[in-house]
Amino acid sequence: MFFRKSQPAGAAQGAAAPHADGTVTVTMTVNGQAASANVEARTLLVHFLRDHLRLTGTHVGCDTSQCGACVVHLDGRAVKSCTALAVSCEGATVTTIEGLAHGDKLHPMQAAFREHHGLQCGFCTPGMIMAAVDIVNRKGNQLDEATIRHELEGNLCRCTGYHNIVAAVRAGAAAMSGVRQAAE
Repeated sequence: MFFRKSQPAGAAQGAAAPHADGTVTVTMTVNGQAASANVEARTLLVHFLRDHLRLTGTHVGCDTSQCGACVVHLDGRAVKSCTALAVSCEGATVTTIEGLAHGDKLHPMQAAFREHHGLQCGFCTPGMIMAAVDIVNRKGNQLDEATIRHELEGNLCRCTGYHNIVAAVRAGAAAMSGVRQAAE
């Protein structure tokens, strides 16, 4: 669920020649907008987003893919952005927590986390929300507690007992169903 299995055509395989300073140009679509930056080949996607695009909603928690604070959607699937090199995402489409809302209107999952107090300090919340949206996209809107808890195993929260997070995911899933039906 969290690792990119294939690269887009031309990605990270010599498509972008290094510049004189050793950097390479990486271009992708982030939250619906074209984004490009010169980065070192070893730059992780999480650092590309935070340091080059100033999208700081994606958090760096552990740098080892254990906590899930860095989850984003890469080509429609949840990935831990601390495990993906930015150059491997050349030409990809990335959605961060900042890209879920539509203007001032929160995404249904964001609204559910707020309404059900699915957070404490908030550090894990962006990754939890991004993972939760992915769960709904993969598993549907009728999620039971056991499924939610199992699917969120790769996302750690050090502040809560997960009760409110599970309630928020269930409510968000139900609300996403209503949004999908209204859009059809």
